[in-house]
Amino acid sequence: MEPRTAVVPVEDIFDLRWRVLRPGLPRESAIFLEDGHPLAFHMAAYGDGGDGGDGGEEVVACVTFFPEQLPGDSAIAYRIRGMATAPEVRGRGYGAALLHAALEQARQRGAELVWCNGRTSARGFWEGQGFTVVGEEFVLEPAGPHFLFVAKLV
Repeated sequence: MEPRTAVVPVEDIFDLRWRVLRPGLPRESAIFLEDGHPLAFHMAAYGDGGDGGDGGEEVVACVTFFPEQLPGDSAIAYRIRGMATAPEVRGRGYGAALLHAALEQARQRGAELVWCNGRTSARGFWEGQGFTVVGEEFVLEPAGPHFLFVAKLV
């Protein structure tokens, strides 16, 4: 069964974003300037917390998309930030289901291309979802080594 996904307010995904992407840092470190962009959207994937029941549904994956051109490219583009999956559900399809739902949202909003600065440790995930690496590895503080990942939607 495909996980339930939904467009949600940033407040619904903030705690997971902070816990996964900024552990040990102040909560404010997980606030992105782009969160308030008028065309940004935030999405969540929901799980049952591992108990198999229908109660206790919680956010287990999250992502934020907003319009931003890929430098050097004229395509209508959305940038991805804050993609996170709770460690206890990794490898169970929540992140992939969420990304596919978010890519469809971006496509419906006119995106021809999506891109992100993704962690080097997540390279297999991004490439497995049809993204390609552009350029060399670089470091983004405080998160560490990253690659630029790009996927065309048209």
